[in-house]
Amino acid sequence: MKAPVAAAHPLDAIFRSDRFPHLFCPGCGLGIAMRCLAQSLLDSGRPLTEHVVVSGIGCTARIPGYLNVDSYHTTHGRSIPFATGLAMSRPDLEVTVIAGDGDLFAIGGNHFIHAARRNVNLTVICVNNFNYGMTGGQVGPTTPTGAKGTTAPKGNLERPFSLPHLAAAAGATFVSRWTVLHARQLKGAIQAALTVNGFAFIEALSPCPIGFGRPNDIGDGLEEMELYRERCVVNHGEDLAKVGIDLRSSDRPIVLGNFLPAAPRAAVTNGAGAHACP
Repeated sequence: MKAPVAAAHPLDAIFRSDRFPHLFCPGCGLGIAMRCLAQSLLDSGRPLTEHVVVSGIGCTARIPGYLNVDSYHTTHGRSIPFATGLAMSRPDLEVTVIAGDGDLFAIGGNHFIHAARRNVNLTVICVNNFNYGMTGGQVGPTTPTGAKGTTAPKGNLERPFSLPHLAAAAGATFVSRWTVLHARQLKGAIQAALTVNGFAFIEALSPCPIGFGRPNDIGDGLEEMELYRERCVVNHGEDLAKVGIDLRSSDRPIVLGNFLPAAPRAAVTNGAGAHACP
């Protein structure tokens, strides 16, 4: 007996199905990040007509084009000033920015800092894959020290930004970091951010098997996911000065959590202040 055919997919209302299949590389984590954002918008309780999603340039910046909401694909690094104009002129709308680490923190870094300082009512999601994935795997502002890229074939000599620390220092109201492996936690953080009055920031660590995984001998997307499973710990109360990412030291954890608003210390599961990811 044949299984019944579903009349519709649960996400049909939020995706522009005519634009599929998407252009993301095999093993890329952007599909998971997009799914988390899409489900969060559906579950927000607000009509889709009240949501706006803005991006700049890059692989991550293609996400709004697949969402069935008002969306804007702006120029490189200018997603936040564009979104700021929307949020200030139409405070009735829920404005979300989703972009990559190069777009938000290299050419767009100045805009990020000042939007956080002004506490503009935005949700900003940075999908961080540690490189400029779309344009050839160049080193970016989040590339870990020692990691290789096409512009640093012998390894990056510069110290990268720690995005949660930067966001909190600049004045963000909500600060979180998860990986696309932690899809439920990432979705929960996005849902929480959508309810925040003020500047909310989420970093989503994601594999880029072509631009970052291959030159750094990490392997494919699944192997980078395994790296996250082994190296990540969840500590909502960690000192943000200590959450930088160093992929050279296998014994140094990658700290995840909903850092601001600060979680009660009692929420941490053991006296060491951290617990291993499932």
